[in-house]
Amino acid sequence: MQVEYDTIRVETDPRGVATLSLARPEKHNAMSAQMLVELTEAVGQLGNDPAVRVVVLTGIGASFCAGGDLDWMRQQMAADAPTRAREAMKLATMLQALNTCPKPVIGRVQGNAFGGGIGLISVCDVAIASDGAKFGLTETRLGLIPATIGPYVAAQMGEAKARRVFMSARIFEAQEAVVLDLLARAVPEADLDAAVEAEVKPYLAAAPGAVAEAKALLRRLGPVIDEAAIADTIAALTRRWESAEAVEGIAAFFEKRKARWGEVPKS
Repeated sequence: MQVEYDTIRVETDPRGVATLSLARPEKHNAMSAQMLVELTEAVGQLGNDPAVRVVVLTGIGASFCAGGDLDWMRQQMAADAPTRAREAMKLATMLQALNTCPKPVIGRVQGNAFGGGIGLISVCDVAIASDGAKFGLTETRLGLIPATIGPYVAAQMGEAKARRVFMSARIFEAQEAVVLDLLARAVPEADLDAAVEAEVKPYLAAAPGAVAEAKALLRRLGPVIDEAAIADTIAALTRRWESAEAVEGIAAFFEKRKARWGEVPKS
């Protein structure tokens, strides 16, 4: 079965393995508002389809996901606070849909992941990347914070490990992502499909209802990510958009210059 969307691709093989691909390779699979809505819809359909046993989340092209779309960012610069909150809710709704999907979600990370791309990895039940991929929570370079994705990053890495990369915006490599528990493994690109298949195959021998209930139980036992937590992250991000640092950081980004805090004084 194949369902057509504009920004994503969904294909399900005869075994019931659905591949959900970000399909904006020319934009390094940056997430637009349309992609967020389409992902939410697709995940809902896959989660409710009894023929689907496993979901593989991946990207088409050189990058897994470069984060937020630049046009979306420009729109946010000019938007008011309620509009920004509504846009943040689209991302939060999509992440929660993936996080609570009753089917196991396997991340096939074939390239770099930044910002919101880290959020996507964090809501996978297991994620495997090519060993040349790079990662980064880059929001603070722009004067923003990784707010909407924050609960999922913290749940995946744990607070102690997340502190190593959550605030600094530094770029880190796949092997460190394994140490940080963002990834289960990093393998040579030629071995990526085989490594993903090794994660998929056991689920095809497990009872799908039991898998769904076990996942739901584990989610209840883990960190609470409820409406209150999501609302707190959206409020935090909306406040940050109003800050002088965000105005400067985003302007510097589009003007291709260093933000004031990135200019090191000469000795």
